[in-house]
Amino acid sequence: MTPVMTLLAVEGTTSWYLIPLAGAISLVYSASRFEMTDRVLRRAGRLFVTIVGFMLLVLAVLWGLSIAL
Repeated sequence: MTPVMTLLAVEGTTSWYLIPLAGAISLVYSASRFEMTDRVLRRAGRLFVTIVGFMLLVLAVLWGLSIAL
């Protein structure tokens, strides 16, 4: 098991809630800005990928900084 997967497994009860939370946030935000359903879903998908990508980037940076500890 890789160190990142070990980290996710240890904190698995709380960190896996971030995925549906990011989906809900992106869907509600996009629905409040646009009215056409196809545009809402496209923008929500793009925002979801952006949010999850940013969270993974922060996870990688913090994991990299914690190696030296």
